[in-house]
Amino acid sequence: KVCQRLGEFYYRVRKGIGFNKTPAEFGAFPTDPYSHNPRHAGAQQPGMTGQAKEEVLTRFGELGLRISGGALRVQPSLLRLREFVDEPRTFRFLNIDDTWQEVAVPRAGLAFSWCQVPIIYTLDANTDPGLTITCDDGKQQNFSGMQLPADISVEVFRRGGRIRQLNAVFGEGLLFAE
Repeated sequence: KVCQRLGEFYYRVRKGIGFNKTPAEFGAFPTDPYSHNPRHAGAQQPGMTGQAKEEVLTRFGELGLRISGGALRVQPSLLRLREFVDEPRTFRFLNIDDTWQEVAVPRAGLAFSWCQVPIIYTLDANTDPGLTITCDDGKQQNFSGMQLPADISVEVFRRGGRIRQLNAVFGEGLLFAE
């Protein structure tokens, strides 16, 4: 109950800041990668705006990526159902070899990359939550639960190229209930 209430407050605050505002309301482009230029003053911060950096950081929190004891854990408790696609799509990403690649995203799926590894979430109420990694040799390894062992996680973190994809399957019950 407490986590649900905190999530409600989180989305209430999020609604009033950043990319949810027009440039006129914000006084600049909220995700401008160079500087924050409000109408009443010059550049307030060189480089990417603090707001844009915060959006990047909070987004990975919403997606549920956590690291504990060196292990990558998927805990999408702030992720909303509306983020998953209704129809299959293709996700384009820059892989670890700096080559543009495409991967299929199934219906009820969501894709993003992290450490240049594509991560695909798929909702399936009929399957126990679990993770599958695809290695550079094409072999796959399954893990029950939503955490990779630390020795596998480090392969993702160091961008060595051994881990080429991570798939997570879980039910809607792990998502934020709106």
